[in-house]
Amino acid sequence: MSSSRDETRWNRLADSMTYFHEHFKHEFNAVYELADGSFAKRGMSLPMYLRLASQLARGLTTHHTIEERYIFPILAKRMTSFKDDEVHLKSHEAIHHGLDALSALIRKWSEEPSKYSPEEMRACLNSWREVLFKHLDQEVQDLSGENMKKYWTLEELERIPI
Repeated sequence: MSSSRDETRWNRLADSMTYFHEHFKHEFNAVYELADGSFAKRGMSLPMYLRLASQLARGLTTHHTIEERYIFPILAKRMTSFKDDEVHLKSHEAIHHGLDALSALIRKWSEEPSKYSPEEMRACLNSWREVLFKHLDQEVQDLSGENMKKYWTLEELERIPI
């Protein structure tokens, strides 16, 4: 039987990811909510709003880069869902298509603010929202202590850097 402390140790990776992933969901939802132009009612200019959207894109890109370079290669040694051609990297690819489209819109509207389109912004965000949220939740589930016990000892798990 495992102790509460052991369960905390087993769930360390999932708990760490949950922190980051919930932050990204919150940021995405804020960008989406304000896309209708209501950012102005909250004292934000269009450039400020676009910086918020850009911050989301940069944060997700950085997070995924770290996962792909440092975390996934370790996990992939035993967990097929983290291998190069499997679900998590395929999700990253789909998310990055959305991030590329978002970045293009941010550049366009930074250069021509009068062309800003709430409908276009929301359509862009809607195009990758489902894959993003599903991916964030699935990754945390795959890193849960219950799942990690199938592949690692507790000592091995604690050597995985997060």
